[in-house]
Amino acid sequence: MAVVELALLPVRPGHEAAFETAVAAARPLIEASPGFLGLEIRPPLAVGQPYLLVAHWRSVADHREGFRRSERYERWRALLHPFYDPVPEVSYFGEPL
Repeated sequence: MAVVELALLPVRPGHEAAFETAVAAARPLIEASPGFLGLEIRPPLAVGQPYLLVAHWRSVADHREGFRRSERYERWRALLHPFYDPVPEVSYFGEPL
């Protein structure tokens, strides 16, 4: 069973271009993770709204214990988390009904 990770990324106003550049630099870090199946980060259509992150993983453990406890995540966090206010919450979803 694959899982979907969903997060709304509240990027600080005025930092959108720098955030998008940082996403490009961070993407290879998550792509190298065992159990990683895919990633979309979509920009908002309205000013001041959060970006949408949708990641696909083989399991929640692949994200939580694999990626989030890795050196790759520390570098991901250093690149992207300075843009967030507040830090995003993550939710997980199962297979479609």
